[in-house]
Amino acid sequence: MGTIDCITTVIGVLYFGAIEVNPLLAGIMHNIPLFMVIKLSATLCIGGTYILANKLLHQAPDKTTKAFKYSNIIMKAAYVGVILFLSLVVINNFAVLMGIA
Repeated sequence: MGTIDCITTVIGVLYFGAIEVNPLLAGIMHNIPLFMVIKLSATLCIGGTYILANKLLHQAPDKTTKAFKYSNIIMKAAYVGVILFLSLVVINNFAVLMGIA
């Protein structure tokens, strides 16, 4: 989803006159390769952090504790939250590209 967000943002900016609304990234839109490196690096860092945290969590020797169960629920909720957020971002990007938004 992060990659699709990056690609649709670049296409929108280059070909459809869209703007990046994230104030942290809007200032570098004049340098598309740098924008893509930062955007894709953020995607990899977020995904990698989730994978490492999930791996670490599941190395717990006792998976029957309340702490493990709550942590596992929080990890799953965070995953779903990120996917939902990025889905909304991608839907918005496609709406901009189609001229709906």
